[in-house]
Amino acid sequence: MDILSNSFKRALREGKPQIALWTALTHPYAAEICAGAGFDCLVIDGEHAPNELQSMLAQLQSVAAYPVAPVVRPPWNDFVRIKQILDIGAQNLLIPMIQSAEEAAAAVAAVRYPPAGIRGVGAALARSSRWNRIPDYLRRANDEMCVLLQIETPAGLAALDDILAIDGVDGVFIGPADLSANMGHLDNPGHPEVTAAIDGAIRRIVASGKAAGILHTNPERARHYLSLGATFVAVGIDATLLARAAESLAAQFDRRAPSAGAAQQGPY
Repeated sequence: MDILSNSFKRALREGKPQIALWTALTHPYAAEICAGAGFDCLVIDGEHAPNELQSMLAQLQSVAAYPVAPVVRPPWNDFVRIKQILDIGAQNLLIPMIQSAEEAAAAVAAVRYPPAGIRGVGAALARSSRWNRIPDYLRRANDEMCVLLQIETPAGLAALDDILAIDGVDGVFIGPADLSANMGHLDNPGHPEVTAAIDGAIRRIVASGKAAGILHTNPERARHYLSLGATFVAVGIDATLLARAAESLAAQFDRRAPSAGAAQQGPY
């Protein structure tokens, strides 16, 4: 089996919808449970979940035996952290808070070896190359990396067409929670101004030929984005599923978590 060949990237290019589960529990046991649930991909979150390189590595190892594509979200568009995440074996990155073509170009450069980019050459030390056991890894790796960029601000939306024009950007993911907050509608991503902006952005991404992505745990909204042509759609979060299921079970025995209240309005 050619473990370097990126089937997730190929599926996005072919327009095949990839349904994702967000993983925020940061543990390989939880990740493996989710890996066998039937999703196309898992997002290993390093921005808002307490993930570090060692926990990311353990999760990548735990899901490797399953037919599911791991997508890693680094905490920031930082070429040093991106280099480390690539070296532990990630091929698919979801990079947060991109607001310009320059930032998009920097993200692409971070995943590519020179002269096409600035990724440091350390394959002999790295799980990514299986310690130089993958033939021609250095020559082939650039083409197998999948770069997905998050748009989460009005500035990012304004620069969307320029971002999409950057060679090496495989897709753009809209972050509803941050976008709504940055548009002045904190905790209200269902505001008509926000939903119109999201729908318009997804249509522009699809028209560009790049993959459009989003996270929304409301099945009706998720299906709506799929109907617009989005092909990378996250529909749940492991931590949220556990929290709500635990609360539901407790409620069946007339117990309630002290902080359990009305369902949040956001996409989570």
